[in-house]
Amino acid sequence: MKQLIILPIYLLFASLILLSSCGEPQEVDETVDWKVDIDRIEQHIIELSSDEYLGRFPMTVGEELTLEYLESQLTEMGVSPGNQGSFFQEVPLVSVRSESDEEMVIRGADGEISINRGSDYVIYSQLSKDEINVEDAELVFCGYGVVAPEYGWNDFEGIDMTGKIALVLVNDPGFHLGEDTELFTGEAMTYYGRWTYKYEEAARQGAEGVIIIHEDAAAGYPWSVVETSWSGTKMQLDLPEGSLERAPLQGWVTTEIAQQLFELSGMEKEEMLRSALSPEFTPVPMGLSLSATMYNTFERGVTNNVVGIIEGSERPDEYIVYTSHWDHLGWDGDDIYNGAVDNATGVAALLEIARAVKEMPEAPARSLVFLFVGAEEQGLLGSLYYANNPIYPTHQTVANLNVDGIYPFGPTNDIIVVGYNQSELVDWAKNTAEKQGRYVVPDREPEKGFFYRSDQFSFAKVGVPAVYAGGGTDLFDGGTERGEELRAEYNRKYYHKPGDEYNPETWDVGGVAQDGEFFLLLGLDLANSDEWPEWNEISEFKAIRESDFRNNR
Repeated sequence: MKQLIILPIYLLFASLILLSSCGEPQEVDETVDWKVDIDRIEQHIIELSSDEYLGRFPMTVGEELTLEYLESQLTEMGVSPGNQGSFFQEVPLVSVRSESDEEMVIRGADGEISINRGSDYVIYSQLSKDEINVEDAELVFCGYGVVAPEYGWNDFEGIDMTGKIALVLVNDPGFHLGEDTELFTGEAMTYYGRWTYKYEEAARQGAEGVIIIHEDAAAGYPWSVVETSWSGTKMQLDLPEGSLERAPLQGWVTTEIAQQLFELSGMEKEEMLRSALSPEFTPVPMGLSLSATMYNTFERGVTNNVVGIIEGSERPDEYIVYTSHWDHLGWDGDDIYNGAVDNATGVAALLEIARAVKEMPEAPARSLVFLFVGAEEQGLLGSLYYANNPIYPTHQTVANLNVDGIYPFGPTNDIIVVGYNQSELVDWAKNTAEKQGRYVVPDREPEKGFFYRSDQFSFAKVGVPAVYAGGGTDLFDGGTERGEELRAEYNRKYYHKPGDEYNPETWDVGGVAQDGEFFLLLGLDLANSDEWPEWNEISEFKAIRESDFRNNR
């Protein structure tokens, strides 16, 4: 049964006394003057996740319809175009389909092994070339493939990687060192643990290639995800030759194949893994080589970010940037991937936030930017392009607030902040949650690196403090046990599947509206302040922000 929510939602909250995470009752501030409209949010979700939009895939009719809808809604609200009179920022893309041989042979002084594509390994190239050849490239075990000066860590110390293949471990050393280590952040993944970082760093080292050793627990997903994710056509930014930080060959091997490679090289795998956990580790040539050829077909095109702005009344050249990705996975035969939760909910909430701000008697002191990014599902490409080609300078951007995938299970007592220990924005989030009578909890699976897997990460990479929040599990109706049960069911049955579609019989959009109001109030608090939230000392992005400020302010 769909729960009845009376609007504005804060009037409902004002009548409730909610328990905080430590069991203390919290009074709700009844004077808060902000609201979103649940009916409008629901209509946006229904529209954007309908079959007519064909799964909102970039560079298709689904994109055209989505852009038309967003432009018409922003125009109707009176939100100004955010890119020199236009609502659109073009994002150049190239679709690459990379294929390799069915088998790959790895040779050593004492023999060779032949491994099978898919079940044992995947390799591919992101280079826009028809054929990429790697000939007799030497394999070097490079630990975790990490260069982290703040930890005195360099897994490439003393070696020239030109013409060589780096064999590296998934995640970062903190995952295996555990919570007690002062290195990295214990089991919570840092950016150094993400496969994207490992590919980029190997390229910076001049490597011919990089192969990651998969491990289910450390990666946060099984080998089947690797196998399917890196087959077929993939999109990437269409950048000038040489500007893409990628080695010619990229790939993965299973942990079982890694065991065979260590044995063929005469090394003891467990001993090598232990040595990789020390800052004193240095690269180990394995005495093995491989040759491979990748065959690429590619096609160029353009997708779009949609950007609107409500200019600040006092400091219009300081910006709070909201983001939410409009794209999803398109269609496959008769199946349409409607992406109702992921991410029609976030787009709907952001549209309603813009409307609510626009209807206020006076604009907030700082400017609010509403950025609906494309190609997130293809690797955060729209936000990555914006972050590196910002319409509003990063040193004038106070914070990024990202809204991505709000569960339709009804209002919650809690709200989850992903990247809980990254920046002072968590303190702002706590303050906002208290005004709603809610409490903030950290991501329950920090080892999976969710902070690095949505659009806020693109802003973090250029130094802008960013927060990704939402999706609490302590439901008004059913508590945490029911909330976690529903969340697990969604992730199992509907996430990135055709079943992610709006269902009026089972959906309760009250939680989407509640999180929308959270982001509305958080943005207003930041916009009406003269403070600049900072990265915490442990954050790998703090130095980037400080450098940006030194060079531009």
